[in-house]
Amino acid sequence: MKLGRRDGAGIVAKPPKDKLGLLIYGGDAMRVALKRQEYLKALLGPAAEEEMRLSRIPAGELRREPALLMDAIKAVGFFPGPRAAFVEGANELVSQIIIDTMADWQAGDAQIIVTAGDLKKTSKLLKAFEGHRDAYAWGIYDDPPDRTEIERLLSEAQLRADGTSMAALENLARSLDPGDFRQTLEKLSLYKLSEPNTPVSLNDIGACAPASVEAAVDDILNIVAELKSAEIGPLMRRLQSQGVAPVTLSIMAMRHFRTLHRTACNPGAPIWGVRDRDRVMRQSRGWGMAKLETALGILTDTDLQLRSAGQTAPAMAIMERTFIRLAMYGAS
Repeated sequence: MKLGRRDGAGIVAKPPKDKLGLLIYGGDAMRVALKRQEYLKALLGPAAEEEMRLSRIPAGELRREPALLMDAIKAVGFFPGPRAAFVEGANELVSQIIIDTMADWQAGDAQIIVTAGDLKKTSKLLKAFEGHRDAYAWGIYDDPPDRTEIERLLSEAQLRADGTSMAALENLARSLDPGDFRQTLEKLSLYKLSEPNTPVSLNDIGACAPASVEAAVDDILNIVAELKSAEIGPLMRRLQSQGVAPVTLSIMAMRHFRTLHRTACNPGAPIWGVRDRDRVMRQSRGWGMAKLETALGILTDTDLQLRSAGQTAPAMAIMERTFIRLAMYGAS
């Protein structure tokens, strides 16, 4: 079954436990990952991994061992509760494996949750999920959260907003990435702990909304965007000595390159949250839309790597390597 935006939000908020599963796909890997996290948390609860009720299967591993998915959905766990097998980064190379497993799925088996990038309408995997009566397919696009979704996020954060504040939050949601917007709501929730019964005000939003990035962070982003790879190392050491978190650099870099991408796609559109509009326009023209799309993919992969529970490499080194890779790629 194909889901629209409203239906998809409803399924993610309250997943049916008797269905085969869900395919979430789209060009923005971060948005897809956020929706997948929401769905799995609502379906399985917060302790699913500790209770071994969630199996994670990267597409590359599934391609090498096609039986992994079948074994995962048929396995009987030690703990009660719903189970799921999650296939990450699916593509046409593993489509038939997933489709064959879907054909053998029975009530009581673990749900099959699949994430993928952009899928064509002719995709076998997409058709399989859309055509199955007990499965869902939801395409995630770059639209900002609508009022209904913002209200749901506020409710989850135990916040409420009046008309003026809600309008401000809608404007903020349009100018931030989904992950940044969620972090802002989390910050608002902490900010309002001492005033749990009062609605969010414009002053509250102003205090918690991301401010202009610090000059040093601006510097590293401009150095990367202007392809000055030799200057990245010394400035990264300076940022590390100042206590700037790698995840912060990842978020800011994603925001900066999204701004460049939006500018490349629509040169006449307004540019939000930047200090030097002309500089951003020059950077955007220098990269071009195609290279910026690849750069966003590299940054998304890095962000997911930094947030991975199994990550052991030094996070700042990962960010430095990513920045150097971007600068060299942009210059190629």
